[in-house]
This record gives sequence, structure tokens and C-alpha cells, in this order.
Amino acid sequence: MNYLVFDIGGSSIKYALMNEEAKFLDKGKVPTPSVGKIALYETLASIFAQYEDVAGIGISLPGVIDPVKGYAYTSGALNYYNDTYFVKELEDYVHVPVTIGNDAKCAANAEIGFGVLQDVDDAVVVVLGTGIGGCLIKDHKVIIGKHFSAGEASVIMTDYRKEYLYDHLWCNRSGIVGLLAHVQEALGTNDQYSGEEIFAMANKGNEKVIAGIDAFTYEIAVQLFNIHTWFDSEKIAIGGGISAQPLLFELLNKNVDGIYEELKKYYYPCSKPVVVKCQYGNDANLVGALYQHLTRTK
Repeated sequence: MNYLVFDIGGSSIKYALMNEEAKFLDKGKVPTPSVGKIALYETLASIFAQYEDVAGIGISLPGVIDPVKGYAYTSGALNYYNDTYFVKELEDYVHVPVTIGNDAKCAANAEIGFGVLQDVDDAVVVVLGTGIGGCLIKDHKVIIGKHFSAGEASVIMTDYRKEYLYDHLWCNRSGIVGLLAHVQEALGTNDQYSGEEIFAMANKGNEKVIAGIDAFTYEIAVQLFNIHTWFDSEKIAIGGGISAQPLLFELLNKNVDGIYEELKKYYYPCSKPVVVKCQYGNDANLVGALYQHLTRTK
């Protein structure tokens, strides 16, 4: 059987026709409507109408999502499907089973079902992007949490000083803003750079930029240890746009190793986190939406 999956983002909706083995049969992208949920439903339904014999629809979307009830409490930056029985309303348009899930949790489901976490029971997924996404996995299942926000790492506080609270939320320290801040500090400049420009300079051997990325990955390594100490995961999978950069993983693993060797000196009872790269990259939310759909409708 074939399934239609969607990844609803702030600016665009990615979609794909897939089979049960997560093979892509077709894929595309359209702009995300900005005018309200009816326009969103109509957009999804129009894409659905392009295909025949679709057994069901799986959707990754931003916000606080109850995948069991099919209910969206919030809608992230879109802000127009808050407090909505999303599944019930969309099924009136498409007349096939629909499932929904939070985007970070869908990214984790992709790795559980078809990727680098197929062989583990307990794991952590951290998504490095504009901010930070996170997910905890226990007994090979995503932990949703009583308030549907388990593993949402973005508001981990990295500094105790109240006057700097916002600046020191993990989403700001280890998202793209934090990467830029570390590189600017290393270069002694306020110039603006994109993530692509930063890694291009580093890959050409700019030692100051490399030092900035090194400091950036050290902060990430510290928080990975904090999470690992509480959860004792088998693997920590890193995803998101900048995770595709080999230098990021090289420096991140160097800092994980360094912290572990330092802790060993004091006989602290903590194992070293096993840090791996997510397999599915930009397709993670689509693949995860499929896996969640298959496991929830069987």
C-alpha cells in the first residue's frame, strides 16, 4: 500500500508518496498558506487528489500535538490551528485515515523505524537548526509526555543569571544564532554570516572560525552529557541542517571525548554518550510521519 505524507513548515509544505518500506515514489513542495487552517486543509486535499489508491495520510507539523487524539494545542509560528481537532477536520476533506505528530518527534520516529536507532531501546534525538529540537525514546518508542512536550530541549537553561535568561536558553546558545555568536566572538567582529558561509570559511582553514565552531560544539557536548546523565541513553542522534557538516561532528565528538576523559579523573559514574548522525536529514519529518502513521493505524 502507498501513503501520502506531509511535512508542514512555516514557509513550505513538503510532501511525498511512499510505500510501507519508506521508499519515495514521488515528492514535491508547495508554499504554506498564511491565511488560516481552511486554506491549509484545502491545500493538503488538493495534493491528495493528485494520487490514486492512497491508504492513509501521515503529517508532521509544528506545535504541541496530541497524536492519539489528533489534536493540535498550538501551531508554532503558523498560529492558526491552535486548539483544533486537526485529524477529524482534515478527514472530512480526504476521507482516509489521518495521523499527526510534532515535527521533532517525527524526526525521531524516522530514525526509530528506518534509520540509525532501529537497534536501540533508549535514545535521544537532538535537532540543530534555527533553534533546538529534541526527543526522548524509551523502549523503542517516542516519549510524548503528559503535556506533549517531553524532550523539548529548546528551553533548557544554560546559565543561572536571570538577566540573561533568554540569551542563555539552549535554543539560542546552540541554534544558528549561537553558532554565529561564537564565530563573531572568535573573529572579533559583528559581521553577519550564514551557516553555509561559516562552514565554508572553516573548511578553507580559517583557524579563528574553527575555534568558534569548536566553542559552539563544546556547549552542545556539555548539554548532551547533562541529558545523558539523567537518561543513560544508548545513542544520541544529531539531526538538523548543520549536522550535515563533517567538521561539526569531528569537533563535537572531540569535545564529548574530552569531557568524558575529564570526568573519568574524578570517578564520576557516567558512561560516555555515543553520538551518531541522523540518517534522514531533510527527509526525516516525512519518513517519521510515515512510521508514526503505520504504527498508529495497525
